[in-house]
Amino acid sequence: MAMLELENVHAYYGHIHALQGISMTVEEGEIVTLIGSNGAGKTTTLRTITGLLKPRKGTVRLEGEDLAPYPAHKIVARGVSMVPEGRGIFAKLTVAENLDMGAYLRTDREGIKKDLERVFALFPRLKERRNQVAGTLSGGEQQMLATARALMAKPRLLLLDEPSMGLAPVLVEAIFDTIVEINQQGTTVLLVEQNALMALSIAHRGYVLQTGQIVLTDKASALKENEMVQKAYLGME
Repeated sequence: MAMLELENVHAYYGHIHALQGISMTVEEGEIVTLIGSNGAGKTTTLRTITGLLKPRKGTVRLEGEDLAPYPAHKIVARGVSMVPEGRGIFAKLTVAENLDMGAYLRTDREGIKKDLERVFALFPRLKERRNQVAGTLSGGEQQMLATARALMAKPRLLLLDEPSMGLAPVLVEAIFDTIVEINQQGTTVLLVEQNALMALSIAHRGYVLQTGQIVLTDKASALKENEMVQKAYLGME
């Protein structure tokens, strides 16, 4: 049984048919990437998985359970966390307070303490800045905080929406190295990323989304060699 399964999902923004019958799976332990141009429906897919947007047709399942009846916070409680595009941190709160907000649904104090130690090990810079107001952090540090906050919910499935956006190349590499480490520690990852080359370099499998439809799926290594992917997303002629 797949950890996540989307079956013939149709989603709309008003009259705009944003997702047009997409089907995809994410197996436990995988990093799966979803690549596509702006407006292809990548963020819409993540919003539909998390319950922020309800599909008009089709099914989203987490370990076989239909997520349709659940509001977004109940889906978080079932083990799905998202790091949104643009980070979405609480700018006026401190780093530590942002991390506390990530764990707001949890009551296991010892577990929260262990996960706090874990995210500080993953992101030592956040430990140094734990009492700093989050809005004063650099872009890279804010991305680290957004990811760490999502991990404080103790997700089994982590959704990442454009984690490299606006970051310097050296920070992009660091963020992607951390995504691999998070995955190796046991968290399944669905990654939406415009930097297709970086995404395919760390993913196990990938899906290509165009105007609300899946047009291609394969192992990440095969997608890197695919002529259409190279021309459209990797900047190769």
